[in-house]
Amino acid sequence: MPVYKVVEVSSVAEDTLEEILNEWTAKGWRFDGMQFAMRESSKRPSMAFVIFTREDTQ
Repeated sequence: MPVYKVVEVSSVAEDTLEEILNEWTAKGWRFDGMQFAMRESSKRPSMAFVIFTREDTQ
């Protein structure tokens, strides 16, 4: 059965996202997707949710 991990990121900069992806994949999580939260007044995302999965070993 898959287990999900969602990491909320308030700084949507390339180096921050890269750091999170490298950190969690090194811990055995598999990258599943990324969702961005937008503000109406800006074209740049205000935050992101990075989603990871892995198989439950129990």
